[in-house]
Order: sequence, then structure tokens, then C-alpha cells
Amino acid sequence: MPATSPAHPRRRRRTNRLLVTAAGVLTVGALAAAALPGSASAGEQGGKGQGQGHGHQHGRYQDVQLLSFNDLHGNLEPPTGSSGRVTELQPDGTTKTIDAGGAEYLATHLRQARKGNAYSITAAGGDMVGASPLISGLFHDEPTIEALNKLDLDVTSVGNHEFDEGAKELARLQNGGCHPTDGCYTDKTFQGADFPYLSANVLNEKTEKPLLKPYWVWKKKDVKVGFIGVTLEGTPNIVSAEGVKGLVFKDEVETINKYAKELRRKGVKSIVALIHEGGFPASPNYNYDCDAPGAGDGISGPIADIAKNVSPEVDALVTGHTHNAYVCTIPDPAGNPRMVTSAASFGRLYTDTTLTYDRRTGDIARTAVKSANHVVSRDVPKAPDMTRLIDKWNTLAAPIGNRAIGYISGDIVKDGTESPLGDLIADAQLAYARTLDPETDLALMNPGGVRASLTYAASGAEGDGVVTFAEAFTVQPFANTVNLQTFTGEQLIQALKEQVSGSNEAAPKILQVSDGLTYTLDLTKSGADRVVTDSIRLNGEAIDPSASYRVATNSFLAGGGDGFTTLGQGADDLVGDDDLKALEQYLTANSSAGSPLAPSAADRITIVR
Repeated sequence: MPATSPAHPRRRRRTNRLLVTAAGVLTVGALAAAALPGSASAGEQGGKGQGQGHGHQHGRYQDVQLLSFNDLHGNLEPPTGSSGRVTELQPDGTTKTIDAGGAEYLATHLRQARKGNAYSITAAGGDMVGASPLISGLFHDEPTIEALNKLDLDVTSVGNHEFDEGAKELARLQNGGCHPTDGCYTDKTFQGADFPYLSANVLNEKTEKPLLKPYWVWKKKDVKVGFIGVTLEGTPNIVSAEGVKGLVFKDEVETINKYAKELRRKGVKSIVALIHEGGFPASPNYNYDCDAPGAGDGISGPIADIAKNVSPEVDALVTGHTHNAYVCTIPDPAGNPRMVTSAASFGRLYTDTTLTYDRRTGDIARTAVKSANHVVSRDVPKAPDMTRLIDKWNTLAAPIGNRAIGYISGDIVKDGTESPLGDLIADAQLAYARTLDPETDLALMNPGGVRASLTYAASGAEGDGVVTFAEAFTVQPFANTVNLQTFTGEQLIQALKEQVSGSNEAAPKILQVSDGLTYTLDLTKSGADRVVTDSIRLNGEAIDPSASYRVATNSFLAGGGDGFTTLGQGADDLVGDDDLKALEQYLTANSSAGSPLAPSAADRITIVR
């Protein structure tokens, strides 16, 4: 049965410490079943509030601080390039770029934000791990779980990337234990997460029961707040088939509404949904007004539809997945205002939301809810405990990560419909595939698999222009294999059209293509017609629908991922080594200190707008 919680010994020690010091959050774990607590007596005095939105101090109302973030993706060290910056709108209408992120700074900001707020909860919207830099990814994200424990994270939903290594590995991150293949990395056994992962809409296919706890209840004195966690229903389309084998992903809205009713029946009326699905803001500035000209007008995409349909019994939505920043007031189905937030990604922002709890009703007074995103700036002291954690894991990773594997003459970025880095990766996979089968014709790379740009400026002591293994790992951290399949020309054309049709019609996923493949993408048209069939050429020659073509992709695409069902229907499969090795071999073979690799022109796809 879903539980409010019990008895996680590490969490209990932390809770006892907080009781003694009277310094903050009273929490309980959720790793074992227990009955929900009954209603506490009304009228107890809460902690003193500080700062905007924390002014209610006594009597009927109690301000509860909700700190939240999402899509950390194991970025313990400050992210580099555009991944480590946010854009801030200034009062005069200009914008300012701020360097942001890094667990040492995130810890300091969160700890400062909690001061003076005795009723404070820290929650996350999923993708805490997966697609992580080498410092975490090399160790199956154990370092990130340890960091989140130190951050005093109370609860998180499960994101799609938590399934990158499958349900068993997710269970290990929750419960602890050494990795089944790689074993223990230090002399201490990995302890797992002190916080519960919530997965209400992910069911075991056989038992039809939730894979993990669907909800969790935070309680301090007579104040109770329930959290329901869901991930996006479309997760099977964007992770490897092996990662979600035996699982069923249910509708987010139906699931949240189901468990909201259950929580209400158990006496929990203040409810927050942690949803790993997001939206697309009207502005790239993290502090833009999402409610201009009207409530929620500054946000579109899946989360807008979800928010409009989630039960009014839910008081706030913490979201993620799209890596965007927004704080919006989207009316619920009853027409009441409800806060919907997202804190971008990689630990660059955190959201501070005030939930005003009404002791008389046990519910949140919605009209009093306030929320804002705050920059995790790097002008504050580093948290010493986080520095020690990072140093420990960097020491273990250094012999592998610091190795130079190539040289570049400038930034090779992942940005754009077709990107220079996408071209580079596709060329690397084509070159590698031809060592397996010299008849390979082309390679296709999914844009979501390119996780970071290669920057010319040194990230450490390696020197400008040097590409280290750690940097390449950050670009391609999934351990996909390079797969070869044979397709007809007709299938190849269909696969290219799937970039802008079917499940990808509303949000196109433009494949990165290897040298020799060219075509026109006409964005003035709609659906599959946006790929101009007559323009598709391979080495200058039109694609013959009846001919056979040998195509290299990664294993994710070869399984039909990202809505490319045709790429899952090839023949004569040949599975090679991992895609990171292909990139490493290409960089080593095609660059040197005296002859670095230059960014491509990214002109293989002609775009008409």
C-alpha cells in the first residue's frame, strides 16, 4: 500500500538531528509501507516566516516553503558553455547572461533559502540522474544520489532518464547496494537515496501495480502535504526498449486524479503533483512574466493541457523534462488559480514557492500562493561538504576522464536544427560503421542524444582546444551501441519524414546526418511534406525507393526510439561497439594539436522558413 512513511534509518537519524536543533524540515522516508497519519490537532503555532511570501506566522495559517528543481542530470560540477548559463530580463528591457549551476553552489543557495523557514520541503521533478557527466555517469550515478542526500532532498518524481539503465537499476538507486556488474567503487557500500522516488503512473506489466510508491506525505506537527509523482506517458518512445521492458506508462492526468482522491480520503487535502513533463515558455528569460497578458498565456505544450485537466484537489504542479524555466498561474478545471513551475535544468535555478496551509480546512489557501525562480549563481561560498564529495569522485574518475582524445579549433556546438556537433557525431558513426561493413552508406543521429557542446576553452588543466574523454562522455553518456541495418530507399525516405510527422509533427526531431546525405526541410509546409522528397540526395544522387541502403544508427534509434518506427524495421542487423568509442576513434584519427578539427558548416540540410 502507498505509505506516508516509515522507517528509513538514515532518514530517521537526520530527522532526529533536526528535532534537536530545531533547524528545519521534519521528514520521514517512504521505503516501507505504513498507514497515513491521522489529523493532528489544530491551532499549533508554526515556525517564523522570513522573506517574500512567508509572512503568516501564527494561528490558522501556516506558510510552507516548497523549494524545487528538476532535470539535474548528474551535473555536480558547474555546467560549461550555454548549459551553464541563464538569461535574466532586466527592468529596462535588456537581458543579462549569468553563469549558473554546480552542486556546491546549489547546496549553499538552498541552505540559505531555508533559513527562517521552519516548515520547508525540498522536492524535485525527475531526471536527477541519467545523461550525466563522467563524474557521475561513470559510477552509475551513485555520486549524484549521494549529493542529493546532502542537499536534503525530500522527494522526487521519476523522470524518463531514470529508466536509462532499467527498472532494476532504478530500484538500486533507491534502496542501495553495489552495482551488479561493476561492484563497489569505494570501501563503503552504496546506501541509496534517503528520499523516495515516486512513480504513480509506471506499472509492472504483470502485476499492474505501481513500480514504486505512487505518493508520499510530508508532515510536521499538524501540517500535512501530499506529493504524487508521475513521469511522462510517452517515456517508452524516448528511452531504449530494454530500459522500460515489462513496464506500462499510464496517462498522467488520470493517475494524478486517482491518487488525489485517495489522499483526500486519507485526510490529506494539501497536494502537490511532481510531473516529469513540461512546456515551452514564450521567452528564454527565466524571470519573464508567464501570466502576461493573461494567466498562463506565456506557456504552451503538454504541461498546459495537463494543468488544465488535473483535479482542483491538487494545489500546485512542479514540472520538468523540457529543460525550460517558468512560473505560471494556469487555472484548474474549476477556474481557480494554480501554480505551475519548472526550474530549467542542470541545477541552474531553483524555485521557491510559498504554500499557505489553512489549519482549519487542511488545504492550501490558493490565493496566497507565491512562487519565483532564483538563479543558482556562483558568487556565493561553495558548500564544503559538496566540494569534498566532488573531489572524492573526481579523484576516482581522473585517470579515465583527463585523457586527451582529440583537438578542436573552436566551439563545436549542439545547437540548431542541424548542428556542427550533430554532423561530427554522424560522421564518426559512419566512419566506425565502415570498419564493420565497408558498404555502409550513411549514418543518422538523434538530436536528443547529443547532450552538450564541445567547448574550445579548457574545462580543467588540459589546455584550450583539447577534448578529454570526460568532455566526450558528457556529449554522449548513454552507452548506446552503433547498429547497422539495411533499409530500402522507400524506408529511408519514410524515416526522414517521421522527423516531422506522426508523434513528431508538433515538436519535430531533426536527425543529424552524415556527410553525403542532403535534403531540403521546408518549414512553411506541414506534416511529412516538410521533408521535400525530390531533394533527398546521397552523394549527389537521388534516393532510389527500390534500392537497398546500409544505415548506421545508435541502438536507441535502431529500436524505433523517438517515434522513428521505420528505423526499428531494418534488416541484417549488425551490432557494434558503443557510440562514445566511435566518437573517440574519430577525434583521435582526424585531429591533432597541430591540426585541430574545425566546426562543420552544418549545411547538409537546407532549411526553408
